[in-house]
Amino acid sequence: MIKRFLGSKQFYSRVLTIAIPIVIQNGITQFVSLLDNIMVGQVGTIAMSGVSIANQILFVFNLCIFGACGGAGIFTAQFHGSGDQQGVRYSFRFKYLICLLLAALGIGILSLRGDTLLALYLRGEGDPVSAEQTLEQGMRYLQLMLIGYIPFALTTAYSTTLRETGKTVVPMAGGVAAVFVNLTLNYVLIFGHFGAPAMGVEGAAIATVISRFVEFAIVAGWTHLNHRAVPFIVGAYRSIHIPKTLLLNISRKGIPLLLNEFFWSTGVAFLNQCYSTCSLDVVPALNIASTIQNLTNVTNLALGNAVGIITGQMLGAAHSREELTDANRKLLALSTMCGVIFGAVLFGISEAFPMLYNTSDEIRQMASALIRITALLMPVMSYVLSTYFTLRSGGLAFLTFLFDSCFMWACPGLLAFCLSRFTNIPIIPLYAICQGTELLKCIIGTWLINRGFWINNLTQ
Repeated sequence: MIKRFLGSKQFYSRVLTIAIPIVIQNGITQFVSLLDNIMVGQVGTIAMSGVSIANQILFVFNLCIFGACGGAGIFTAQFHGSGDQQGVRYSFRFKYLICLLLAALGIGILSLRGDTLLALYLRGEGDPVSAEQTLEQGMRYLQLMLIGYIPFALTTAYSTTLRETGKTVVPMAGGVAAVFVNLTLNYVLIFGHFGAPAMGVEGAAIATVISRFVEFAIVAGWTHLNHRAVPFIVGAYRSIHIPKTLLLNISRKGIPLLLNEFFWSTGVAFLNQCYSTCSLDVVPALNIASTIQNLTNVTNLALGNAVGIITGQMLGAAHSREELTDANRKLLALSTMCGVIFGAVLFGISEAFPMLYNTSDEIRQMASALIRITALLMPVMSYVLSTYFTLRSGGLAFLTFLFDSCFMWACPGLLAFCLSRFTNIPIIPLYAICQGTELLKCIIGTWLINRGFWINNLTQ
């Protein structure tokens, strides 16, 4: 029985070939983000809270860009699997155009209404003066971060296409270089070393912006200099033409995915806003918890991406239903096992990690409890994530929209709103109840996978 969930050496080799570069890139990114977060946390709780809130707003727009690329990426993986380089070129062209549009939209909205959005997280019980100072710190950080938004968007278009065509090392190299630049400049600019002024949150933002330009230069530069290895880039900028039929198909699949990422990310932001109404201390506690959670979740995200890429390539290469089902079952089993391992690691460090921050004991204790709740649910969350990528690989845009963002708003979102507004429930049980809805999502995802809706070849 257990053999049904175990793959061959060749199978795991293929998974690791895709997943390991993503793990390395995202792992280093999240580790540097962790160090960045700790550095800002040394400035004080107010600075840490301001940066945390600003990043939650940026998170919404970042995921919209990932969603737009993900919609086109379904076609990229399948075109590559079928050997159609012209199709890959068209899907890449769609990506960079939509990424530029979304980046411009994000810059416009956040420039005009950024302060209003940040203020939504500062309505909990606490000192009004601290809330005003937190808003000021968040806006200083946000305004500088917008400078790096266009290179971030274009890097996403390049990196996702390279990964979907099997070139995972270059995005990894660009990401690694960027995070080391970011880390070095953080040390110099946040605290004022080597003769530089101590700039606090502004220094953190400037370091991130510079690192994004570095990453774009590496990834885009390599792609254009190595066109024989990545032939899709040849002629990609000669025009903006995309065949009407393909444009409509990508839009039909891509727009729901973009909307899914928007509504899911705004759902996460809404959840955090509901949590923040318990008290102002919840904002820094959530920031501490989410920072270490993101680091331990790197492998789960990488395996989720591997599930989507491998399944998409197999669909494009017209593998049989039996082969697809068997491979997917083994991928889901691998993801779940990794969730068990990293959940255990997260639980083990839940007490020690918050001690790294220059904040109160109450905030540290709250952060530890939040970390433990996530650690216990991580195997379920890993399984759900890979289920989502499976459904997406077959182009089930509307179904993934229902499964992901509609579930977010209808279940944990609605629970968080009602419990935070109409009861006096403390943050820890509130967080546990809302996060525990992943168990229901796990059951729904299993049913959808077993029905085989995701087995669709979009290249035919």
